[in-house]
Amino acid sequence: MVDDAVRLLPFRTGGPPLDVPRTVDDALRTAWPEHLVPGEGATRELWELLATLGATDLGVARAVEPHLDARAILTQAGVPDRDDRTWGVYAAEGPGVRLDAVDAGDGWRLGGTKPWCSLAGVLDAALVTAHLAGGGRALFAVDLHDPGVRLLDQEWASRGLTEIPSTAVAFDDVVATPVGAPGWYLERPGFWWGGIGVAACWFGGAVGIGRRVHAEAAQRDDPLLAMHLGAVDHRLEDARRALAEAAWLVDAHDVDAAQGRLLAKRVRATVAGVCEDVLTHAAHALGPAPLALEPEHAKRVADLQVYVRQQHAERDDVSLGHALASAAPPW
Repeated sequence: MVDDAVRLLPFRTGGPPLDVPRTVDDALRTAWPEHLVPGEGATRELWELLATLGATDLGVARAVEPHLDARAILTQAGVPDRDDRTWGVYAAEGPGVRLDAVDAGDGWRLGGTKPWCSLAGVLDAALVTAHLAGGGRALFAVDLHDPGVRLLDQEWASRGLTEIPSTAVAFDDVVATPVGAPGWYLERPGFWWGGIGVAACWFGGAVGIGRRVHAEAAQRDDPLLAMHLGAVDHRLEDARRALAEAAWLVDAHDVDAAQGRLLAKRVRATVAGVCEDVLTHAAHALGPAPLALEPEHAKRVADLQVYVRQQHAERDDVSLGHALASAAPPW
């Protein structure tokens, strides 16, 4: 049990301690609350949970976030999962691979290859995007135990998120159930709320690293340590405020799909930049010893460096800039 939950509202303390799973297996077996659907009044609670998991162990957060996102998507589509299965969400595209959906008359089938399928060998089911014959993409639910699902042999060389290997998966005539109409998954505002949930995990990882800087500064009266701690604090506050404001806007239903896209891009860019700054300040403040001698800190740093690269840096800034340039000045 931990009582140092990560809060998005300032000066909020107390409340019941959280049972935070310490392994991916425990996290996937945890009975997470059903009401944690973004946009339904508990968005801040959901993102605080993800941030708290991230501050404890980013591997655990990386497993829980898509599981909760999948359950939220199914709820939004009006087909909530009642079987307590573990879920992933596989919507990435990659060069040289493609997953197609075919209406076989007696139901839909998937064929082809999907990249970046995290924990595909562990999870029960997944929501997968696939291309349609007439163009566009649709979302499908698949059973990952189907004999037509085959993990391709790709080494996970990363030193971060080692418990969350991502590999390409081949689908050979796999039975699939449509979730929503064609295009619905990408067009709904909830698509962008899921993207901000990922940023909440990044934020939690940065908080965990910031706590290590704080512990060091509390032990030594060193002006350079104090400087780095101050810099970490105001950067983490930038991320916290961005997430807190976004949670309020999402639950207030104060943004449409286009505005939600801008909101998500801004929040993700803000949090990713904060993470990179916190990683730098922590490295300068603490030196090599924690990275070499403290497994928990070294893991958290390696995990965050990999995880935050889901933000595509300058490419996402280009996307945000194009979206802004085609509308009225936003400021």
